[in-house]
Amino acid sequence: MGPNNDTQISEFFLLGLSNEPELQPLIFGLFFSMYLISVFGNLLIILAVSSASHLHTPMYFFLSILSFVDICITSTIIPKMLVNIQTQTKIITYTGCISQIYFSTLFAGWDNFLLAVMAYDRFVAICHPLHYTVIMNPRLCGLLALVSWITSVLNSLLQSLMVLRLSFCTNSEIPHFFCELNQMTQLACSDTFLNDTVMYISTVLLAGGPLAGILYSYSKIISSLRRIPSAQGKYKAFSTCASHLSVVSLFYCTVLEGYLISSATQNFHSSATASVMYTVVTPMLNPFIYSLRNKDIKGALRRSFRMAGTKGTIVLLVKKCP
Repeated sequence: MGPNNDTQISEFFLLGLSNEPELQPLIFGLFFSMYLISVFGNLLIILAVSSASHLHTPMYFFLSILSFVDICITSTIIPKMLVNIQTQTKIITYTGCISQIYFSTLFAGWDNFLLAVMAYDRFVAICHPLHYTVIMNPRLCGLLALVSWITSVLNSLLQSLMVLRLSFCTNSEIPHFFCELNQMTQLACSDTFLNDTVMYISTVLLAGGPLAGILYSYSKIISSLRRIPSAQGKYKAFSTCASHLSVVSLFYCTVLEGYLISSATQNFHSSATASVMYTVVTPMLNPFIYSLRNKDIKGALRRSFRMAGTKGTIVLLVKKCP
């Protein structure tokens, strides 16, 4: 279609997960509950790490950043979805759509890099325990977090600028519950060859690279665990990786399904389901995965609640005094 026939539209329609009116209250309640659990759960992780001095280690430093990113990615997508359900409208502006693409790509990419950095941290802790504090010093930890953030920002900026060059004609319906990059590219009526090329190259480099790093780290970890003579020693060493490995598996399985399988089959329902998993379910489950079997996190939270209760009691007593 030539440029003279293109009409740049100013708003899109998010079709959501279902068009059935009777299902909308159920979807609203379900996603509102998951959003609250995700936000408060990840806030508790941040509170526990920041309030307990013995948790000021590289592993928990990266975990607190991961919790912050999980809050951000759900807050980028879910509130708009809930507002649309509540107001019974499906409209999102062109600017709002580009903003969703930018921030969802940014935080999903940052999440991806943090998982790779955390795998490297576990690799150093298990394979080089005597040099752990020297290698994973505060400067390196800060640098790894900063580089992962800058790389994610640059990638999301590139992807957003690539969408801005596209033209959108009469079809303004997005078969999704948010403005997802791949869906927006497929919706365009102008040539998307360059967009598709950039998107797939960045996916291979920025998703495949960290995934390769994670696989390499765990191959070395498994090799080191095999050299530990006692079964108890193997279990204790691997238990420090179990939570991270669970999150990695959940994150990458859903992302690969959403961006590769659904792209090849043009299955929009599969794409939306996978997106729900990595944008809502995974951030909601992360606090449970990292805290249920983690005595340090649970202990720090209990101490924080006790201190808050003690301070509240003292304040009430002071107010009662004449």
